[in-house]
Amino acid sequence: MYLDEMLAKQKQGEASGIFSVCSAHPYVIQQTLQTCETFGVPPLIEATCNQVNQFGGYTGMRPADFVRYLRGIATQSGYPFEKIILGGDHLGPSVWQDEPAGLAMAKAESLIREYVEAGFVKIHLDCSMRLADDPVGALDIEVSAQRAAHLAAAAEGAVTGDVRYVIGTEVPVPGGATEHEEGVSVSRVEDVQQTIAVTRAAFDQQGLHAAWERVLAVVVQPGVEFGDDFVLAYQPQAAKELSRFIETQPMVYEAHSTDYQTPEALKNLVKDHFAVLKVGPALTFAYREGVFALASLENELFPPQERSNIVSVLEGVMLDQPKYWAKYYSGDENEVAFKRKYSLSDRIRYYWTEKRVQMALEKLLKNLSQRSFPLPLLERTLPGFYQPDGPDPVDTPERILLRKIQLVLNGYAQACQPD
Repeated sequence: MYLDEMLAKQKQGEASGIFSVCSAHPYVIQQTLQTCETFGVPPLIEATCNQVNQFGGYTGMRPADFVRYLRGIATQSGYPFEKIILGGDHLGPSVWQDEPAGLAMAKAESLIREYVEAGFVKIHLDCSMRLADDPVGALDIEVSAQRAAHLAAAAEGAVTGDVRYVIGTEVPVPGGATEHEEGVSVSRVEDVQQTIAVTRAAFDQQGLHAAWERVLAVVVQPGVEFGDDFVLAYQPQAAKELSRFIETQPMVYEAHSTDYQTPEALKNLVKDHFAVLKVGPALTFAYREGVFALASLENELFPPQERSNIVSVLEGVMLDQPKYWAKYYSGDENEVAFKRKYSLSDRIRYYWTEKRVQMALEKLLKNLSQRSFPLPLLERTLPGFYQPDGPDPVDTPERILLRKIQLVLNGYAQACQPD
């Protein structure tokens, strides 16, 4: 398995890595497959417990549905589905935190089984959250480890031997911070050491000695984060001790929320053994940028009565259905309105599947596919994008959207390949 090969190269001193795409957006997945084909690496595509679970999650898909969905995109793209590595992120009782531990963990166990039975082979065990009948305060690390081991046992019982595990839960807020931050603390070596030791002991208690040998990575905080209007860049010096420590362990680090890091920062992360780079909102943000740029072109080329009005349609749907952004965006009315459109946290990503948005998007793409793009206008809106004569021509609205995503993915693909 490629994950094993990557781990072996890391332990031999080679700066090898893999990027993990956490998105169900069809354009993101399509471009991920194309980029991975170009760079000769397998795509790692992950779903989260909130996004995909046995009750459908916010995508309406169970694990097997998500696999069929990916297979369909792979078939349309002419990409061999068997090359795709499937991952499950934050798998545990997170969705059911308001329920007693017995009920929540039973549902988490069912969740894990469905994931591995559907073919997911990279499983992040996350039982860090307090459940309804747990004592007040932070959950004891031993309780978290015991629950993680219990879920690993469920996975092993469903499919033995194929699963690679990710442990640890010291991660940034999923989807980005909700408040502006000037800095975050890098994980302490002693805390990571304790996480590994306690989790291994819990695996041993469950008789999961073989499963422990397949622990691929531990999640830590390397000092990266992003929010509505800021990005905290990776500082190698701040993570120096953390980087040295993992060299003594049979695993690597997994880094969450690496969105918007520079190509140089991504390369340094992999070099410092943060070998699994998670990315999601930065990709749909790039797609959103592309859609808004195309809308600007449409406004110049079509009279008002013929336009898709995609931007205002998105705004209307978000106002009608505020559940995906209301508790994440703060400020006065103008500030929140700005964040709905332009926040780096990109809560717009939850609305592309809405019927009104889909209809407006289809009209936008249809309009622009019927007109040639005046070069001066295109250069003003999307500088450097018109490349009709290259190996991968960028001469249609769909290709423009894919190109926006590709530019982000290129930095990850290049970072994960040894010099």
